[in-house]
Amino acid sequence: VQLVESGGGLVQPGGSLRLSCAASGFTFSSYRMSWYRQAPGKERELVAAITSGGGSTNYADSVKGRFTISRDNAKNTVYLQMNSLKPEDTAVYYCNAASWGVKSYVYWGQGTQVTVSS
Repeated sequence: VQLVESGGGLVQPGGSLRLSCAASGFTFSSYRMSWYRQAPGKERELVAAITSGGGSTNYADSVKGRFTISRDNAKNTVYLQMNSLKPEDTAVYYCNAASWGVKSYVYWGQGTQVTVSS
């Protein structure tokens, strides 16, 4: 199983970034996909999540209206479009895959750094 994030970097306040997470080794279309983030000295927090079919999403209050999560099940990829970035969005962003049933499976990517600074 692999989750490989990309698209992080340094951006000025008000700028945009698009994160991607390419998945392999599991049935991507059966998993809820999420983005989490962890800033220095803080706990990891949920940023956005999308159901397996893409029909439902949810967001942290702090990013509503600025971030958009989407997925392409044909490409086994989930995205996070981040607009109007703020310094407080600075964190390592992690991709997460989860499936719950008779057995539960949870996978994490290695993370990608997003730094918002002038």
